[in-house]
Amino acid sequence: MKKWLVTMLLGVVIALGACGNADNDTATENLDPGEEVYRNNCASCHANDLSGRGGPPLVDVGSKYSQDEIAKIVTEGKGSMPPMNVEGQNLEELTNWLSEQ
Repeated sequence: MKKWLVTMLLGVVIALGACGNADNDTATENLDPGEEVYRNNCASCHANDLSGRGGPPLVDVGSKYSQDEIAKIVTEGKGSMPPMNVEGQNLEELTNWLSEQ
């Protein structure tokens, strides 16, 4: 009985996971490149709307930090935030977008 229940739950999880990915492709279609980098690297902790989730809100981050300071936080981490593996053009787009928020 337990094996059947675990198998059913696993099937439901896989099915729901597959459904969730279809929306992400169209949701990022019309985003600013910096916002797309943000959603792919930062939104899981700071939320799509910058309101914060596990990490602090970033709603007014552009008024608190310069683009260079934001880049340093992203690449080196700050507090409990680990360094993120965002470099080159992606880092430039991300920090430019965040500095405008």
